[in-house]
Amino acid sequence: MEESLKEEVIVPARYVCLHRDTIVGGLGAIENDFHDRKDLTPNVCTVYTEEKYRGKGIAGKMLAYVCEDMKAMGIYTLYLVTDHSGFYERYGWEFLCPVQGIGEPNMSRMYMKRSYL
Repeated sequence: MEESLKEEVIVPARYVCLHRDTIVGGLGAIENDFHDRKDLTPNVCTVYTEEKYRGKGIAGKMLAYVCEDMKAMGIYTLYLVTDHSGFYERYGWEFLCPVQGIGEPNMSRMYMKRSYL
C-alpha cells in the first residue's frame, strides 16, 4: 500500500469506490497476481464489491476506471486472473489463456483488456 502512494510508481496501485463515507468496493493493479506467467503484467486484482451494493454496475465502473487510469500513464494492456467465466466478458475483457496459480492445483482463467489511443 505504501508503495502505491509514491508519485513515481504506477504499479502497484489501489482503487476504492465510496458511497458517501463508506467503502463499497475496490480493486488493485499489481505486477503479478500469483501465477506462472510473469510476462503477462500488470494484473488487476482483488476486484470486490460489498454484497449490499452488487448488481449496480460498480465493478464494471471500477474496471473501466482502472483501465483508463493505467492508459493515462502509458499502460495499454491489463491482465486479470479469475476462476469466474462470463462476468468479465460483460465489461470487454477477453479470455486469453489458462494459467497456473502458484501453489494451486487447478488452472485459472487469464483475461486481458486492451485500451487504445
